[in-house]
Amino acid sequence: MKLRLYYIGRAKEPHSNALAAEYVKRASRYMDCEMREIDPRRFDLPARHDSARKVFLDPAGKLMDTAGFVELVRSAEYDAVDLVFLIGGHDGLPPDWKSKANLLLSLTPMTLPHELARALLAEQIYRALATLRGHPYPR
Repeated sequence: MKLRLYYIGRAKEPHSNALAAEYVKRASRYMDCEMREIDPRRFDLPARHDSARKVFLDPAGKLMDTAGFVELVRSAEYDAVDLVFLIGGHDGLPPDWKSKANLLLSLTPMTLPHELARALLAEQIYRALATLRGHPYPR
């Protein structure tokens, strides 16, 4: 199983980017994880990851607590499917991609800078994997 965290738009804020990269690095201890920028005009994420479980971040998406997020990751692992997360750009998600998501997820009803959303999502991914492996980090 592989876990991919994609985002649309340039990563500009160095501190948030470093924090997100650190959590992805930690998560990589438990699973093949990658984070990268994509351009939807050149990279058709839904087509490239057709069989993956696709979770796209959207302000109108489902709110989920940490236990629910851990279950989302556990379920993908149990089903042996890749897990793909996408954070949209300043204009949100490409309109034709929303319907191809398995889940639209909202991190919070508040507006966050994209770099901070990426760091928050990366931390939750690490927290979920650490929880599933019995690591003491989630305490």
